[in-house]
Amino acid sequence: MPITQAREIAAATRLENVRYAIRDLACYADEVAKQGHKILPLNIGDPNVFDFETPRHMVEAVYKAMRDNKNGYAPSSGIKEALDAIRGEAARKGITTIRDVFVTTGVSETVDICLAALLNPGEDLLTPCPDYPLYSAVLAKLGIGLNAYYLDESNGWQPDLDDIKKKITPRTRGIVLINPNNPTGSVCTRRMLEDVAELARRHNLVIFADEIYDKLILDNDEHIAFAKVAPDVPTITFGGLSKNYLAPGWRIGWGIVSGDAAAVKPYNEGIQKLLRARLCANHPEQYAIKPALEGPQDHLPEVCRKLRARRDLTVKWANSTPRVSCVSPRGAFYAFPRIEIPEGDDVFVRELILQKHVMVVHGSGFGQKPGSQHFRIVFLPDEKTLEKAYGAIGELMRERHS
Repeated sequence: MPITQAREIAAATRLENVRYAIRDLACYADEVAKQGHKILPLNIGDPNVFDFETPRHMVEAVYKAMRDNKNGYAPSSGIKEALDAIRGEAARKGITTIRDVFVTTGVSETVDICLAALLNPGEDLLTPCPDYPLYSAVLAKLGIGLNAYYLDESNGWQPDLDDIKKKITPRTRGIVLINPNNPTGSVCTRRMLEDVAELARRHNLVIFADEIYDKLILDNDEHIAFAKVAPDVPTITFGGLSKNYLAPGWRIGWGIVSGDAAAVKPYNEGIQKLLRARLCANHPEQYAIKPALEGPQDHLPEVCRKLRARRDLTVKWANSTPRVSCVSPRGAFYAFPRIEIPEGDDVFVRELILQKHVMVVHGSGFGQKPGSQHFRIVFLPDEKTLEKAYGAIGELMRERHS
């Protein structure tokens, strides 16, 4: 039989709105690397690329699990000792209405499962703007339209409560709070959490409290868990080993279900159904959860000390550089400087990679407020490396916009 030419296989149309600028920039970096240049990556929040190491007692726990042949499937929700440790951590955070906990393949899977278990076609979810692009990517995959609320740069990047009120519709099912925030580094005040909780009660909304950076607080602030402030509100609190415990490649995250028992029961059953359908999270790495949460925490003061010094350097540079300004981050390891330039921030970021070999992420990749221009810096590298990067950014700024 004659061979006929295969027809093109089109990707699903719902993927047209999937974006992940943090990694999409790699094509420009590859172009520069092929020319023999070394790229300075300030685009991905991976502490292990720089001078941070996973605590030894966690590594030893995983080695032991592997040697003990804990290499098969785990229970769908996670191993018992990990679940017990997560419950204990939730209690220490002041969460008093814990209904369930479960372990996932990173917080990315927690988000994917929890959104899929909640949202029907035609419904929506309030997500922050600027956002962490995982949320918009998952919503696009589910065929759910984006309903973004603004963070207020003039108020330390706190959620704009008036904008949230305007965006709630009869189709809105929940609100995402990233606290500490990625990409801005803001930390919600107690008053803000209380106000959001009141909106959730009034409109019967689920709160997705993404608190993956809750131990990386850079000043003398207290991180307050949303579920502590609002024990009655249906809430999924996200946590994991990647940031606080410097193990992003292990892909271990978790969800904590809290709120009124009768209200969350059917939703939690949906989550459990999806957990069973994908079998389990990484098994040996789950044995690091208990020693991480209950063992020595002495790495944290040193991590926060380094991040505080690097944050201060970043903010000082930004606020002393023409056409650049920056709200000081209070948590995590990101800064989101504003830039005043005639071109798009995506153009500037691309030229920064091509000409100066420094990679940051353009603000438009995070869905920033229309009319504003920013870029996100990951300030994980040491001060000497950051000074070199900031010198290169300032140099390009002068060359293009003197």
